[in-house]
Amino acid sequence: MKRYCRTLTLADDPQLVDAYLEAHRHVWPEVVEGQRRVGILRMQLWHRDRSLTMIMDTTDAFDPDRDLARLALLPRQAEWEAHVARFQGCDTRASSAQKWAPMELIFDSVEK
Repeated sequence: MKRYCRTLTLADDPQLVDAYLEAHRHVWPEVVEGQRRVGILRMQLWHRDRSLTMIMDTTDAFDPDRDLARLALLPRQAEWEAHVARFQGCDTRASSAQKWAPMELIFDSVEK
């Protein structure tokens, strides 16, 4: 299993932040199914103020460039991305890879 961590800053508007959080209380089933189809075993979003952290646990074969591009082509995924982009403070045409910046692991207690 692989793990990826990415970050994004939401729009500077408390109502949009609340709307984003509400949208993620009701993620469309097709979106979750699409994630599994491309090798994302588990995705978590963590929130604080306007900051988001995404943690993705994936199959060993998962390649973020290839498989996130595949995900974007699945049914309803583009619609979901456009829906949540309104709250993310970015271009609604931006891909997930363009919006979510990769994070670098700097410490892992298991490796110590």
